[in-house]
This record gives sequence, structure tokens and C-alpha cells, in this order.
Amino acid sequence: MKLFNKVVIIGTGLIGGSLGLALKKRHLAGQVIGLSRHKKNARLAKRIGAIDSVGSSIDAVKDADLVILATPIEAIISLAPKIAKKLKKGALVIDVGSTKERIVSKLSAIIPNFLGCHPLAGSEKKGIANLENDIFKGTACVLTPTGKTNPAVLNKIKLLWSRLGARITILPAKKHDQILSLTSHLPHAVAFSLISAVPEQFFTLSANSLRDSTRISSSDADLWSEIFLSNRNNLLTALSIFQLKLSGLKSALKNNDQKKLIKILKLAGNKRKKLG
Repeated sequence: MKLFNKVVIIGTGLIGGSLGLALKKRHLAGQVIGLSRHKKNARLAKRIGAIDSVGSSIDAVKDADLVILATPIEAIISLAPKIAKKLKKGALVIDVGSTKERIVSKLSAIIPNFLGCHPLAGSEKKGIANLENDIFKGTACVLTPTGKTNPAVLNKIKLLWSRLGARITILPAKKHDQILSLTSHLPHAVAFSLISAVPEQFFTLSANSLRDSTRISSSDADLWSEIFLSNRNNLLTALSIFQLKLSGLKSALKNNDQKKLIKILKLAGNKRKKLG
């Protein structure tokens, strides 16, 4: 069932392109327009059927029923005032940024029908060339309404993500950023640091454990530097927690305390089993 007549997606990378493809596949939009800083990305998105046409300028949002901001965080924040001036009355705007507090604070103040969203999907790969079918199916999507959010807007966006196959969680933007600093941003920081610690000449003797634990260190550096800085205080706290846990293991090794070491490893192993 069609939810929107016209959808404009600004940013036709992995997530934006996958959203366009999912909207079209499930017949949730009458028309999907794509805009990208890199025109070749938008043209490729059209060729592979993720969008119906390439927008020539930001004016494409003028008659859109839904605008999806799928760019990096700083671009979302800088685009918001330009978009706000061009939207028709009643148009909905969502973003898919990885941190929410700055984005929600800025956009909810200038766009009446804005709702922050964060689909926990994607991979270390980037770009429309790595587009995935059903990337949102079975994944979590966090929505971050404010006290000013129109309930009708919230319900319609909840319906949208449900139709895309996502499991919806509602959180305040601040809480979202606190949680994601531990569940997403810390693992990335650890992976980047871990691969940096291993000399390249030893790679031929690496086991799958090194590949598995550092896979996400191939993620886009520009994107992740923005994510880290936009959630800096929470990530610093998460890193301190990690350092505390690492120092416990280090202490057990230093003191040749096998009993303590076994306890640390067993507790970690049992916790990991709960993750699934």
C-alpha cells in the first residue's frame, strides 16, 4: 500500500539507495527522487532501480511528501535550513544519521514534521554499489521523537519502518547516543585501534579471529570521524569503561592469577551468548 506520493532521498549511498529500493519494491511510494553530491552515485542508483529519477537541485523537495536525509551528520545539519524553506505544508522529514542528539535538536527546531531515525543496518562497505536487498528486514530502527512531535507523524513513520521489515524502538535522542556509544561506536573504536596495533608483516599468520574482530575497521574514515566527534563525550565514557575492563585482564596477567583470569573470561563468554 502506498504511503507517500513523492519521496525525495538526499544521499544515495548504501543506506539511502537501499531505502529507495525498499520503498519501490514494497510499493510504498508513488515516485522516488534521488539527490547526491556525487551525480554518478545518483545516476547509478537510477540505473539499478533504487530511484525513479535524479533530482537536479534541492528544489526537488518542494512538492515531496517525505524527505529522507541520508547524508553524513554534518551535511544533515547544514542542509536542514535550506530544506526547511522549501518544504510544502505537511511534508515529513526524517534522517538516518548514526547519532541523534545534535541532529534532533537542530532539525526539530526548524522543521515542524521532523522525526529522527536510526536504522541499525548497513556494513563496513559504503556507496550505492554495495546496495543490499531487504537490508532493513529484521533489524532494529530507533525513532527519537521529542515532546513537540506530532503523534500522527510518529505513527506514519513507525508504519513506514514496519513495512520495511524493521523492529522499532522509541528512545530520547540523548539516550540513543549514550547506548550507541557502547553498542556501536566503541566496537568501531576498538577495531580501528586493534588493527593498528598489529604489524602488517604478521598478517600472513593471522587467524580468523583477527579478521572477525577488525572487519569494521574497513569502515569509511570520514564518516566515522564525524560519528565519533558528534558523540564525543559519550564515546570517551565508553572508552573509559573499556579501559577499566582491559586493565582488569591486564592485572590478572601481571599477577599470574589464573583463577581471576578464568573468571573474567567466563563472565565475558556467558555475556556474549546472550547477544545471540
